[in-house]
Amino acid sequence: MSVRALVVDPSAATAVRLAEVPDPVPGPGEVLVAVSHASLNYGDLNDARSGRIPVGAVLGSDAAGVVVQAAADGTGPAVGARVVALTSGAFAERVAIEVGALAEVPMSLDLARAVALPVAGVAALRSLRAAGLGPDKRVLVTGASGGVGRFAVQLAARAGAHVIASVGSAARGEGLAEAGANEVLIGLDGLQRPVDVVIDSVGGPQLVAAWNLLSPGGSVQSVGWTSGEPAVFPPYATVGPAKSLTSFVIEGGVGADLAVLTELAAEGFLTLARILGPLRRGLQGPPRAPCLRKSGAGGGIR
Repeated sequence: MSVRALVVDPSAATAVRLAEVPDPVPGPGEVLVAVSHASLNYGDLNDARSGRIPVGAVLGSDAAGVVVQAAADGTGPAVGARVVALTSGAFAERVAIEVGALAEVPMSLDLARAVALPVAGVAALRSLRAAGLGPDKRVLVTGASGGVGRFAVQLAARAGAHVIASVGSAARGEGLAEAGANEVLIGLDGLQRPVDVVIDSVGGPQLVAAWNLLSPGGSVQSVGWTSGEPAVFPPYATVGPAKSLTSFVIEGGVGADLAVLTELAAEGFLTLARILGPLRRGLQGPPRAPCLRKSGAGGGIR
């Protein structure tokens, strides 16, 4: 048997095409999921165009659907469970997924909303943890209009931080104050007081500027580089009181973090509408592949 999937094809206009691929065969600790929703992330098409994903391989990381075959070793959810996952090769009708890479979705949360959580939500959650988020800390989120940024704003605000959201235009800042941002800035204009935490998705000159704003003991987490521009630090920029610039990537099992995020979303503590909306608008036009529906994307953080 075969399934339909979106695979890497450098000869296609978008470096992606719809194809038939072999039906996945789950390993002992994997479940087979019938995928009903997939979420497109900024890095997915970059993966296809850059060669990081081999030609012919199935693209994608975020998927949601229903378990149609339980894991042979008895772990993980049962057949019929609604799940969301962060897994390679997510853009297919059926995907074999390690049980540690998924979480069951509460019935009160629609799968079309849950599927926006894996890459963006886990990146926001883990980068904030790594940076040492806490109450009353000043947290700067660059690229705050994106998926990671909007989740980071909400999670940091929930933890009691003072949140500064940096965006590229006034239009991109819509909804961020309601999401919990204490300040919404165009770029870094007007920001003079030091910050304790930076979640940076932009890179380039803005990363350098954010570094200069970081207080002693503070942390910059570099989670993306959407500017595509080099970051040039002037001489002695890294000489002084200790502070850190840390690269970031999602590693290891994400099931526990996905469970936290789905619970927060189901309880209304994470808003997904503005993350989903722009991508839905962008997908209007040519008919979509019938096998997949694409969706955009008390105290401290758990």
